Amino acid sequence: MSGKVIYINGRFLTQTITGVQRYAIEILKGIDKVIDKNPDYLKGIKLIILMPNKLPNTTITFRHIKQRKVGKLKGHLWEQFELPYFSRGCGLINLCNLSPLVKRSQIITIHDVAVYTRHNNQSILFKYWYKVNYNFFKGRFKKVLTVSEFSLDEIVRYKIFPREKITVTQEGKEHILKVKEDYSVFDKHSLNPKEYFLAVSSLNPTKNFKGMVNALKLLDENVTVVIAGGSNSKVFNEEDIVFPGNVKRVGYISDSELKALYLEAKGFIYPSLYEGFGLPPLEAMSLGCPVIVSNAASLPEVCKDAAVYCNPYDPKDIARTIKLLNEDNHLRSELSRKGSLRSESYSWERAAENILEVLKEIYS
Repeated sequence: MSGKVIYINGRFLTQTITGVQRYAIEILKGIDKVIDKNPDYLKGIKLIILMPNKLPNTTITFRHIKQRKVGKLKGHLWEQFELPYFSRGCGLINLCNLSPLVKRSQIITIHDVAVYTRHNNQSILFKYWYKVNYNFFKGRFKKVLTVSEFSLDEIVRYKIFPREKITVTQEGKEHILKVKEDYSVFDKHSLNPKEYFLAVSSLNPTKNFKGMVNALKLLDENVTVVIAGGSNSKVFNEEDIVFPGNVKRVGYISDSELKALYLEAKGFIYPSLYEGFGLPPLEAMSLGCPVIVSNAASLPEVCKDAAVYCNPYDPKDIARTIKLLNEDNHLRSELSRKGSLRSESYSWERAAENILEVLKEIYS
């Protein structure tokens, strides 16, 4: 094959789509779009996604990024043993936090460093594996990418990598704007438009659903909250939460259904304790859905003046913001306007351009 080759770790294509996998997919779509506009952007460099052979045929296609199935293993074993073999002699990009230990000349995206903090609700094995991946083989990384200035500061704070080795790429919102909303979700789950608040996330304890539920118990009025997203007991330690009757969990839903829920929600609630970026609030803002977020971690950086902020450790303060947004039509209208404007600061294509500049710097 003529030209220089950079491989992309495609293990994420075997995983359920959460924020990290969404980032990987949309970054690659953004790269494809940038190269489509300027075919010479990566002149002399070919991008190839390597993915497990046992992966069913993916429905994601690219014009300028090849896809190749390799190996006989899957999961961590594929990533640690077969991926470095099939990418030997070339650079490798890892977009989803983890990478092969023995491979040199890599780039990695670290979305957050929750495993080092008091917000480390992950299993012991999960935390240990991440720390091994980052701490003991640092020399194999040419560059570290992350998604916010907050996460950059956290990576430096915990002495994982030096500041000069890190580049911030941020995230985007075009994926939710492009899909057609599917209003069948309302009949499917017996929901009424404009009569609920929306929360979107897996049941990771750092998302603070416990705080939100405790806040709802303090409200005089009966506020309905719809939660979209699942749980993963293999990664996160389970937290016992008794959801009251005014909280409706709809589980994993399609992007089209999610867009309909954003568009018809009275507001969006995200009282998270720890976020590397916070993609759901950006999705909500881009669709004009008024946003409540915590005043913690990266969320003030992402939302700026386009959100109502709460103290995530104080259910009374969470309740205050829900009550405020529920009763103030003018505030909802103003946040909708500001959120739409704020979301324009974020683009997958711009994030992709940042990564392409890193690739040219490291591998050209």
